[in-house]
Amino acid sequence: QVQLVESGGGLVQAGGSLRLSCAASGRTFSGYAMGWFRQPSGEEREFVAAITWSTGRRYYADSVEGRFTISRDNAENTVALQMNSLKPEDTAVYYCAATRPILYRGVSDARDYNDWGQGTQVTVSS
Repeated sequence: QVQLVESGGGLVQAGGSLRLSCAASGRTFSGYAMGWFRQPSGEEREFVAAITWSTGRRYYADSVEGRFTISRDNAENTVALQMNSLKPEDTAVYYCAATRPILYRGVSDARDYNDWGQGTQVTVSS
């Protein structure tokens, strides 16, 4: 099992930036990738970004492409999400997650993620 702890959320004005971090412990290398999801209040959880542990290949939702950057530090077992040009519609609870070793549906599908952090609130004011 993997333990995940997010940090870095907060309140920011539209156009501003935030950096989220996720510290992973446990069987981190058994997973294929790490991802970030978000859940706006009253809405479904949605994929934001993912990165593979081995090659560092990145995946992004269309809504954040070009504004958000996911990165990883294998030595420190951390994953970060740099969020720039934030918009009010980016307001949500952001979750860090770790996939199972083999994916059946792809990195953007929450059902392929075994372990989740507790979430961190990001609020973007207009």
